[in-house]
Amino acid sequence: MLKLIGILIIVIGFIKKYDTLAVVITAGIATGLVGGMDLMQIFDVIGTSFVKTRYMSLFLLTLPVIGILERYGLREQAANLISSMKKVTAGSVLSIYTLIRLIAGALSVRLGGHVQFIRPLINPMAFGAAQNNNPMVGEAEEEIIKGHAAASENYGNFFGQNLFVASAGVLLIVGTLEELGTTANPLDVAKASIPIAIIAFIYSGISYWKLDQKLSAKSKPVSEKGV
Repeated sequence: MLKLIGILIIVIGFIKKYDTLAVVITAGIATGLVGGMDLMQIFDVIGTSFVKTRYMSLFLLTLPVIGILERYGLREQAANLISSMKKVTAGSVLSIYTLIRLIAGALSVRLGGHVQFIRPLINPMAFGAAQNNNPMVGEAEEEIIKGHAAASENYGNFFGQNLFVASAGVLLIVGTLEELGTTANPLDVAKASIPIAIIAFIYSGISYWKLDQKLSAKSKPVSEKGV
């Protein structure tokens, strides 16, 4: 039980709202010490783990960059850009992004993400397009658009990544099948994923079309109804 002291330290640290990095490192050192490791071994494990996952720091660096861009009007500029295109709808914006995300996934290009693209760009562009077509679109509709915008990332990323033969999803499928005694080729798995990706894109397109219909049906001012 004493070896679980690291979990206790993390729980207490988060409850007390101490510095996250300090809490995690302290928990790791404490766990190593009660497990019979000396300090040099502990630091070696921490350093090795950091080097193996250093790419994660690149993702973390994007967060303050996105925050600064939003602070200086990235969302507003994205909405203004799309509002100048009169015939663009929220559904068409999301459809185009889903297609781009699928293609990027098939090419193993790490494009997109809820934090990097959906929140600062795609969501405000879709909302701007919706307001451009119907000024009565408000906060309630914005929440619905947010959900569809997040879904567009999920559709494109989840179904697009399996189109690449060396993606983690494809290799996981191959490994699982081999453990069950079935020989599978990554290329065959990727080929089998093509119709699924097409179906996912069609399904997403239908949901976006229904979204446009719902947004266009939003009550308009009496003067516009001709009453």
